Amino acid sequence: MEWIGYIIDFVIHIDVHLGSIIKDYGTWTYLILFLIIFCETGLVVTPILPGDSLLFAAGTFAAIGALDVFLLFVLLSVAAIAGDTVNYWIGAKLGPKIFSGEDVRFLNREYLNRTHEFYEKYGGKTIIIARFVPIIRTFAPFVAGIGSMSYWKFISYNVIGGIVWIAICVFSGYFFGNLPIIKKNFSLVILAIIIISIMPGIIEFLKQRHETKKKKRLSDG
Repeated sequence: MEWIGYIIDFVIHIDVHLGSIIKDYGTWTYLILFLIIFCETGLVVTPILPGDSLLFAAGTFAAIGALDVFLLFVLLSVAAIAGDTVNYWIGAKLGPKIFSGEDVRFLNREYLNRTHEFYEKYGGKTIIIARFVPIIRTFAPFVAGIGSMSYWKFISYNVIGGIVWIAICVFSGYFFGNLPIIKKNFSLVILAIIIISIMPGIIEFLKQRHETKKKKRLSDG
């Protein structure tokens, strides 16, 4: 489980690690960032990869000239859209196995069920909203592929959500990441981004849990 500890350390000290990557790999950094965003959105087995925090940090490095902000925006938008598209088709392929009751290796059913509830509540807009909710972001296109959403309807939400997500995160880092107060407390800012991004999912979970308990009390009474 050492890799989990490494990912946590990478996220918390993402400014240090990203700085080292840029120094060591130069232009190849764009490919590394592309692959991380693609895997986080495109592979159901990698929901814990950094997303929001990595994009924000990349934007801060672009602000000091270490990366090109517009190249980042274009490449990572493509990565986000392509990732969701791959995830959609994985869901479409594995859907029959899931609904037939077969166990699918590496698939966390708890995450899947939580995303399905999210999808039931928000419908197609889930593909856009989920971009800003870790874990849900990874499973939303997968659930869309399992369900009845047509690919052309999915791709429209996918393109809008991917571009808006990348733009907000990267350009927030670009314009605000190098303010003295943020640079001085960068690790705390990254933690705040993580907490804020997972809050909708936590609130929804607690709300669903409360409603379930309430229905149980009513049925018992």
